[in-house]
Amino acid sequence: MIRIAILGSTGSIGTQTLDIIAHSPDQFEVVALSAGSNVNLLVQQALQFKPSLVCVAHAELAHEARGRLPSHIKVVYGEEGLIEVASEGDADLVVTAIMGSRGLAATLAAIDAGKTIGLANKETLVTAGHLVMERARQKGVAILPIDSEHSAIYQCLNGENSREVNKITLTASGGSFRDKTRAELEGVTVEQALSHPNWSMGAKITIDSATMVNKGLEVIEARWLFGVGYDQIDVLIHPESIIHSFVEYVDYSIIAQMGMPDMRVPIQYALTYPSRKPTPTKRLDLAAIGSLNFRQMDYERFPCLRLAFDCGRAGQSAPTVFNAVNEVAVARFLAGEINFLDIERLLATVLDKHQVTEVNSLEAIADIDAWARRQAATG
Repeated sequence: MIRIAILGSTGSIGTQTLDIIAHSPDQFEVVALSAGSNVNLLVQQALQFKPSLVCVAHAELAHEARGRLPSHIKVVYGEEGLIEVASEGDADLVVTAIMGSRGLAATLAAIDAGKTIGLANKETLVTAGHLVMERARQKGVAILPIDSEHSAIYQCLNGENSREVNKITLTASGGSFRDKTRAELEGVTVEQALSHPNWSMGAKITIDSATMVNKGLEVIEARWLFGVGYDQIDVLIHPESIIHSFVEYVDYSIIAQMGMPDMRVPIQYALTYPSRKPTPTKRLDLAAIGSLNFRQMDYERFPCLRLAFDCGRAGQSAPTVFNAVNEVAVARFLAGEINFLDIERLLATVLDKHQVTEVNSLEAIADIDAWARRQAATG
């Protein structure tokens, strides 16, 4: 029995994780759940999966949840509550599925508690990859990637000599606007941006897919997860999202991981690693698909991805600024405050203002993050 705590249980990854668990109740036990403000769904989840601990965003929601849950389920809230869930003593594995940089402190707390990490929060490594990976090394904690691309790379590296890796290639669907020119992006709506052709994801990550920021975050995450340089990371547009990523070795052999675009596969791989179990998803039928297509990445068409590479190479505070500005810009776009192309404009503008500095503590990261958010909120 694998005991699991989930940070972000009401989001896309969290709900799909619980779907996996529901299909194999003899293999998993949910011991703790955290959510933001979706108290109704959290209560339903808690009544179904019976964790001993749940967390919500603030005190008012905690009061509401306590009134709707059995007394033996402890209800906590806020940052301290999130860290309590991450550190839950009975958990073997913590799935970190909170969107954005809020998951950093909780992920570090889970590492300090010796928990295996199922990492679906890429911003954790983008903003503090040097701190997180070093802490995991010190504590002997495994970090198992849940992103489909990083899970694919992780699987392609199994049993291989990492020193013999030539290049890692992350595939990208191209997002909602992959077939539009830059001129056609003027005035696109939120609804159009949220219409992803392949994946069912949350709003923020779907917008990030359309701008290619998501792939940029994945590039930075891959650098830390797999210990490769940025010159060893490539991105290729693959509209069908069947090959989730691949690794080329020094003999030019390529190992790729393939499957239907269903996040439950990489989620379950992280939950059951190193074993593989049947998943509640469709089999891949290559004959039915017929053909797979690929395009070179156009960094002029997708300038946010080029900015991500630049920030990754600059290191230190630059990725933190990139992530923070993007989070604010996406929120403003979803709220109708700015246009779609203003997301990349804000990124470029604030990064131009920023002087890269050393960040070797959570406090330093928080200060840089706050500065970037203020700039993005008024730009």
